[in-house]
Amino acid sequence: MIKKAKKTNSQSYSKFQTGILVLENRKVFRGIGIGYQGSATGEVCFNTSLTGYQEIISDPSYAGQIINFTFPHIGNVGTNKEDHESDKIWTKGVIFNSEITSPSNYRSFSHLDAWLKKNKIVGLTGLDTRGLTNFIRDKGAPKGTISISKTGKFNINKIINSTIKWSGLKNLDLAKEVSTKKNYQWKGFKTWKKQTGYQKNKKKTFHVVAIDYGIKKNILRYFSDFKCKVTVIPCRTVFEKIISLKPDGVFLSNGPGDPAATGQYAINIVRKLIKKSLPIFGICLGHQILGLALGAKTKKMKLGHRGANHPVKNFITDAVEITSQNHGFEIMKESLPKKIEITHKSLFDGGIEGIRLKNKPIFSVQYHPEANPGPQDSVYLFKQFVNDMKKHAKKKRS
Repeated sequence: MIKKAKKTNSQSYSKFQTGILVLENRKVFRGIGIGYQGSATGEVCFNTSLTGYQEIISDPSYAGQIINFTFPHIGNVGTNKEDHESDKIWTKGVIFNSEITSPSNYRSFSHLDAWLKKNKIVGLTGLDTRGLTNFIRDKGAPKGTISISKTGKFNINKIINSTIKWSGLKNLDLAKEVSTKKNYQWKGFKTWKKQTGYQKNKKKTFHVVAIDYGIKKNILRYFSDFKCKVTVIPCRTVFEKIISLKPDGVFLSNGPGDPAATGQYAINIVRKLIKKSLPIFGICLGHQILGLALGAKTKKMKLGHRGANHPVKNFITDAVEITSQNHGFEIMKESLPKKIEITHKSLFDGGIEGIRLKNKPIFSVQYHPEANPGPQDSVYLFKQFVNDMKKHAKKKRS
């Protein structure tokens, strides 16, 4: 049901530079502080999406990261109460090029700046985001600290020291931080439609158990679109408890951090699920965990892929899909065992974007077929997983 949005007033900012971004190499960017008044340290990355900033900022996969938006007009449609991808915002900070304008959208409930304050997200505007993006492109994603001060005065050396001391994302297991702490059943809302808003799925054909490494709500909505009941479980849930839920299929979700670190406990669980021959579908971190469980290795990328315009070649259909992506680690092509088939590759850098096991209904993709934001080219993957569950259920009955 669509609710009428409240009107929000225009918000102006002082041109006085109250915010600063300091990178680990001592490079300094000055701007105007917005959002939460404080400091935040994380890996500075960039996202090239033109829309969907609320979904991007609320994506748990951005835990430990500061997002530099390359599109200049961020905030112009405000924020609403429905498009969160997670109940808690894990993003460390945000960087915008231009001042946030007064929101203009019938769904808007509040100004982006007020939303950032409420969710304790430190932000900067008025920066040369193009220059920062070029720096990241050439040097790789650096560690950095955003700090806000009403006086505009900063202890640069202190900020640099705190930035350098931060461990970075490599070898960091963030999935255990963002994962649900207890099992819950998804309430069944489908994807948003302009005419009806979010409607509930009343017919539940298959039971999907989703291992939560940092799951996005829109993934759960797509499962509802395909008439699935979904039980979301903590990322450390042991194999025996997963099987006791009697799943028709297991989903390995997206999430933040280093897959090798999360794999310390996740690999053994997934390997047991693979032996059970249940249909398995992985996205993003779930794709990397599946690769590790099958014997491949992962590595940290120089830049990562973050945006809604990434072309991917599908080797099964010979088609090119435009995809939404958000990842800083990838499966190493040279480490793949022979039992794994590459199904998709990036047309930007040739990296692996999809794999499947040759003799079992088990597959995964590096990108986000549920999008939000982004194109809907790859929604068919959810249907493919449902078909795998249907075939598996039929095989069990025969």
